[in-house]
Amino acid sequence: MGCTLSVDAGKSRAAANMSSEIKTQDLQDIANKLRILSVKCTQEAKSGHPTSCASMAEIMSVLFFHTMRYKLSAPKDPSSDRFILSKGHAAPILYAAWAEAGLFPPEELMNLRKIDSDLEGHPTPRLNFVDVATGSLGQGLSVACGMAYVGKYYDKASYRTYCLIGDGESAEGSIWEALSFAGIKKLDNLVAIFDINRLGQSEPTAFQHEMDLYRSRLESFGFNALVVDGHDVEALAKAFYEASQTKDKPSAILAKTYKGRGFPSIEDEENWHGKPLGGKADEILNEVQALIKNPGPNNLVPQKPLHEDAPVVDITNIKLSSPPNYNKGDKVATRQAYGTALSKLGENNTRVVAMDGDTKNSTFSNAMLKTDPERYVECYIAEQNLVGVGIGAACRDRTVAFVSTFAAFFTRAFDQLRMGAISQTNVNCVGSHAGISIGEDGPSQMALEDLAMFRTIPTATVFYPSDAVSTERACELAANTPGICFIRTSRPATTVVYDNDHEFEIGKGNVLKSSNNDDVLLIGAAITLREAYTAADRLLKEGINVRIMDLFTIKPIDKEGILENARECGGRIVVVEDHYPEGGIGEAVMSVVAMERDIIVRHLAVPRVPRSGKCDELLEMFGISASAITKAVKEIKNH
Repeated sequence: MGCTLSVDAGKSRAAANMSSEIKTQDLQDIANKLRILSVKCTQEAKSGHPTSCASMAEIMSVLFFHTMRYKLSAPKDPSSDRFILSKGHAAPILYAAWAEAGLFPPEELMNLRKIDSDLEGHPTPRLNFVDVATGSLGQGLSVACGMAYVGKYYDKASYRTYCLIGDGESAEGSIWEALSFAGIKKLDNLVAIFDINRLGQSEPTAFQHEMDLYRSRLESFGFNALVVDGHDVEALAKAFYEASQTKDKPSAILAKTYKGRGFPSIEDEENWHGKPLGGKADEILNEVQALIKNPGPNNLVPQKPLHEDAPVVDITNIKLSSPPNYNKGDKVATRQAYGTALSKLGENNTRVVAMDGDTKNSTFSNAMLKTDPERYVECYIAEQNLVGVGIGAACRDRTVAFVSTFAAFFTRAFDQLRMGAISQTNVNCVGSHAGISIGEDGPSQMALEDLAMFRTIPTATVFYPSDAVSTERACELAANTPGICFIRTSRPATTVVYDNDHEFEIGKGNVLKSSNNDDVLLIGAAITLREAYTAADRLLKEGINVRIMDLFTIKPIDKEGILENARECGGRIVVVEDHYPEGGIGEAVMSVVAMERDIIVRHLAVPRVPRSGKCDELLEMFGISASAITKAVKEIKNH
């Protein structure tokens, strides 16, 4: 194994040494040019993280001008290497690398952080060379794992995935979840690069420069861990080459670096995180400039040509392989119908993949194992990584990822979902075991805040199907809907109320029971829809007619349908939901009727932390049963 900086074997040893020295110096020159650009643009912006950029300058130089394969004319070409800057606060040097490579003029870097520029403080996919947003630390490696998994097992292509991680963010548990996943899945096309510059934001990191400790930890996760001087371009080039030759295990480059490298009186000093260099900038720029032997255009572009072997993928117009096949009145859990839908979608498109966090026999995502075991990805009990891997798998439109677990456990990954929205990701989350209707397992397992959580995500579509037919169609629609989709499924069996050929639309509710003289509009979903039907039968015996509406999607919500039906029912609405009062169906409905005259809403929801018990007992105890609905209808009718 030799240094990849060496020249053709046929040349003389002297010529080879001279060429190697020239290329080494070129890479070092580029590293210092990247430092200078990072300082200049943060000075112009009067904010940013130049010292964090300086520690990784040689890493970026070797990656972008020696190791990676990519195409300037199409930065997101399916066959190009992937690069995720997990330490997103070092965005200036990422931008500088692409500018130095020739993607855009370096002068544009002076627009860093300006409102009319896409060169934001942290990277986002507003830029055509950024796959996912970073900046909330500890998430990049999970996304990289998803990309690498797709590259190795689905695309079966030559592209490699590189993720640069700060040593401070390596304290995040999500990093260790991702390391475990990468080792278990033998992602030998993944390289995790740790910029170990010793200093965090407010004080030194926990392990500072204890490189052997980092190495032993990475090796324990199944990595080929290489400790290098992160400011030695030749050592870095050799390490990246060794990583490319390593099979059946991922690699980690543990780069010992110094924050503010090359900045006199600032290098390796505390209290310089997130600050431009201010009055020291000119002196430092002169010092760094003096180190550059070739100040002109670099000699290391264009980069290595791509291995154009990523297959063409079509993930448009995905359909169920066969329509729903149920009888009205059948009792089927919506979580079970999700499994059926997942299998049908997988039969019809080989790029539909299922991921789960060791709950597949409860969420029914294990249905994919029968369709194609290769397209089921077990992510174990690590929900942050589960969502991150799903986001990575969906990047560049390589797969349609369905990510499932108990709905309550998505709360653990809310930050990944929040960042997923900024990343413009397309991922489908399916949460089962929603609400107190799960019964005896108790409140730790009961999702009672999931609708609120997903409704706050700006790119989210929130489905809440009430029966098996609507669940299958929700999955089909989600597979074709941009953004983050959330499908809430339930544990108990619920009655099939729709015809198999019913056409569903996002943002369009359905009236399931009505008459010409309805007194109250009842809105429920899944288990509370069942209770609404029972209440309607009781009320009819007392001469009170109610209309029952199933919203299907909570976001977007059917504003026109709700208002029209509410007015036809005397302006009276009762909403009943298996969720806390805050942020669920009731508040979604009330946002629709705000500023509307002569419409009132009675809202039934789970008012406090619940407990274990049988489903029907819990519905009664927490006020969302048929008897509670009956009482609420009578009260609002007489209001």
